Amino acid sequence: MNLFDLLILAVVQGIAEFLPISSSGHLVLFGKWLGIEKAQGSLNIMLHAGTLGSIVVFYFSRILRLLEKDRRVIPLLIVGTIPAVVIGLYLKKYHESILVNPWIAASMLLVTGGILIASYFLPKRDGIEYSDAGYSTALLIGIFQAFAILPGISRSGSTIFAGQLFGLKRESAGTFSFLLAIPVIAGAVVLELKDMIGSEEGVNASGSGDASIGLLLLGAFVSFVVGYFSLVWLVAFIQKGKFHWFAAWCIPFGIFALIMLMLG
Repeated sequence: MNLFDLLILAVVQGIAEFLPISSSGHLVLFGKWLGIEKAQGSLNIMLHAGTLGSIVVFYFSRILRLLEKDRRVIPLLIVGTIPAVVIGLYLKKYHESILVNPWIAASMLLVTGGILIASYFLPKRDGIEYSDAGYSTALLIGIFQAFAILPGISRSGSTIFAGQLFGLKRESAGTFSFLLAIPVIAGAVVLELKDMIGSEEGVNASGSGDASIGLLLLGAFVSFVVGYFSLVWLVAFIQKGKFHWFAAWCIPFGIFALIMLMLG
């Protein structure tokens, strides 16, 4: 893992984690094109930790509100996280190859594009705030999030679409989506850290494993900064009702990736 590879993956992670274009799908494909496997181990942990930090900073006041006034939302987030935990652990234990399959990643980008286009045709209605949602709504949104474990399916795209589909206001669906991302990303970081500690990879300053400590911290910082501004940009798009515009990236890029894979 050299500096060029790390910076590309950090930028890709920062952009695609929040924009509805699938970070997992892009990391799988870029990893293949760069001649390396999908970011794993210590690098993967740091990239996800960086984007997790950007969510916490961006939604810091909302998180404080959860701990003070909006405590009712916490069990909603727990219910919404359960499907991703169940499906994620199952796939990681029994079908981990699916999570790094470039053919699946490219194909599922087309599905993400379809979801984004479908979001344009959702009924225009006032909707409710996420804090007023019921447990069934949280669970249904969580099922969409679990579906997004497949590489190429956008987590933000799926959950924001589901939020609007099941009655949340447009902006409220976006906020709930990213609050829901906190336990999912944090859990993934902990799980990857556990796997890394249990393996022979480890991390040390001399650079064994994915990269040196300095490069890992740089990767986390880049994914944090890029992720923060991606969040700012996406929230603006959601507010303007232009969420579906990202299909113009997902579908052509998915087709391009499939062609590249067929050409070998």
